[in-house]
Amino acid sequence: MDEQSPVSAAAGRVDRLFALYPAVALALLLPIGAVTPLFPVELGVVVFALGTLVIGMAHGAVDHLVPLRASEVSLRRSVVVVSVIYAVLGGAVVAAFFLDPVAAFVGFIALTWIHWGQGDVAALRVAGVDHLRTVGDRLLALFVRGGLPMGVPLLSHPGEYRLVAEWIVGLFVADATAAAAAVDPVFTPTTRAGVGIAMGVATLAAVGVGGLRVRRQGADRRGWLRDTGEIGVLWAWFLLAAPVFAIGVYFAGWHALRHVGRLLLVDDRATIALANRETGVALRRFARDAAPLTLGGFAVVAAVAAIAPAGVAEAGDLLAASLVAIAAMTLPHVAVVAWLDLRQGVWRSEGSAESRDARSVRF
Repeated sequence: MDEQSPVSAAAGRVDRLFALYPAVALALLLPIGAVTPLFPVELGVVVFALGTLVIGMAHGAVDHLVPLRASEVSLRRSVVVVSVIYAVLGGAVVAAFFLDPVAAFVGFIALTWIHWGQGDVAALRVAGVDHLRTVGDRLLALFVRGGLPMGVPLLSHPGEYRLVAEWIVGLFVADATAAAAAVDPVFTPTTRAGVGIAMGVATLAAVGVGGLRVRRQGADRRGWLRDTGEIGVLWAWFLLAAPVFAIGVYFAGWHALRHVGRLLLVDDRATIALANRETGVALRRFARDAAPLTLGGFAVVAAVAAIAPAGVAEAGDLLAASLVAIAAMTLPHVAVVAWLDLRQGVWRSEGSAESRDARSVRF
């Protein structure tokens, strides 16, 4: 498609405003992140709460409109199908926390690992990078990109990571000592070493394979350098910053922003506004669409807090209730995003008969 088409122009603007510039901003925040381990964990809780309030909760709040805008289904069918998915899968997640909170916590970490990697692979496609040419390349990128926020803090700041795990499990286990003992297997030296080795090897492999695509297959060097630079920034961020603070900034300023940008490209009117450099118009349209279910998301947090057996009495308990609620919304959100990935050909190999450039798809 012509690079000057509205879709391509809008995609370029989304990439700059919602992915590239925030990545540069995170790099500039590294000195601040480096000192956050010196402050109480409550600072991270406040940052996480503010990030979730401003954009984190909203980024998935238009899922009910995704099938409508990315395919030919009716509004009614789009809303009904997504509502059922949320009710069934979200309810299953909450039930899992009641039945086995440790297994549910580990499952939430694994699911978030997949989803945040999934989001970055899609963002790289919007950016037009062409060194991720096979499904294997993209799966490796997913593993690395999702593992940076979920796995690296386990290496650098296991104490605070464990504290959050104990808070979450503690919502469903009245005995604090039992909650602490229950999460022991997650934080053993063997587990941490395994995660560290896997992340290190996968990172070197992802950067190395991308470099080979550039040297031997003519892939764009600039895209590979950007990918490598973002990976470096994320490694530094999650090694240096306190985990709750680091995740709070990343969730709102990296993952959620990139997904909001992607959803603007699903909306024809927002795409036209972006192509005309009317970013405020596109964002106001998104905010209007997301407002009802953003409030619904906070209602889910309140519901989890109300039904948690151990109750919510402190800031850590509130963070834990928020994370359980987010877990309940993440599984259905991943299902919707996975459908969108398939619809847009995010996982098709370059050169296949069905392959489509992410900039040319009706986002």
